[in-house]
Amino acid sequence: MRAAIFRENGGPEVITVEDVDPPLPGPGEVRIRVEAASMNHLDLWVRRGLPIETPMPHIGGSDIVGSVESVGSEDLTSWMGRRVVVDPSLSYDWYELAGRKGGFASSFGVIGEHTQGGFAEMVVVPGANLLEVPETVASEAAAAGALAGVTAWRGLMVRGRLRSGESVLITGASGGVSTMAIQYARLAGATVHAVTSTPEGVARARSLGADYAYDRLADDWPKAVYRNTERRGVQLCLDSVGQAVWPQAVRALAVGGRLVSYGATTGPEATLDLRLLFWRQLSVLGSTMGTHREFIEAMSLIFAGRVEPQIDRVLSLEDTREAHELLETGSVFGKIVIKP
Repeated sequence: MRAAIFRENGGPEVITVEDVDPPLPGPGEVRIRVEAASMNHLDLWVRRGLPIETPMPHIGGSDIVGSVESVGSEDLTSWMGRRVVVDPSLSYDWYELAGRKGGFASSFGVIGEHTQGGFAEMVVVPGANLLEVPETVASEAAAAGALAGVTAWRGLMVRGRLRSGESVLITGASGGVSTMAIQYARLAGATVHAVTSTPEGVARARSLGADYAYDRLADDWPKAVYRNTERRGVQLCLDSVGQAVWPQAVRALAVGGRLVSYGATTGPEATLDLRLLFWRQLSVLGSTMGTHREFIEAMSLIFAGRVEPQIDRVLSLEDTREAHELLETGSVFGKIVIKP
């Protein structure tokens, strides 16, 4: 089969498309003939190198849609021939349970990071991670919404506890997760403030339902948020940008506000004025991915047509290196989808 693969960490130039042996499903696994797989910033970080055990040579791609063509266990035969989207989280329910008990679950992982992924003609995944895609939903849309959707849903609704009537600030509003978050927040009845880094991103964030959108490179957006919330600030901030906006994002919170961090695209070292933290009685929370139930909840809104994953462009498997280059430029709105 053909696969986009890299044998060492580095820039986009390490990615090549080659013929490799097709994977075989083991007990509890299925093999999927890939129809679409979408890019995440995670793919960039894995390619550059993370302090984790990534199988090498490596095939990236966490967001996968395709048809089940073989199974490794008889109890999975009912999935044969069905078109599915893959929950990208591995052992997330155990991970969350360990967190509630004050422990640590080292088994948590992500398909395409800790395992081989979907930037290939075929991929093997756990049968427990499958969700059937309705005939009315395109494979590209389901792939674009998977990881981004569950991440946005958990960050907003579970960790952030967003409620109708609240105001929410969403940073990195041109990204895959943030474009989903804008739509989920609107459905929840929140007033949405979106921060992006281009005039085009501002216009498109508004088209998705943002009540207010700001260009962080051109606007004094913290003052604008303050003014547009009648000098109260927002109840919730969902942040993926990190270092470049953290001080302003914290200052934009109202008394009792919550900041949920799920990424750090501009760097991991953030500063926090502790006086704001205790005086305003703020909460700072981390979030990543989501449980399988949350994955189903997030995808159900896509399947129902109430949320639309944003696709910047669709590229072929042979153009995977170009997809990495484009995502690194920061000029992508939503997701890049790869089709074998």
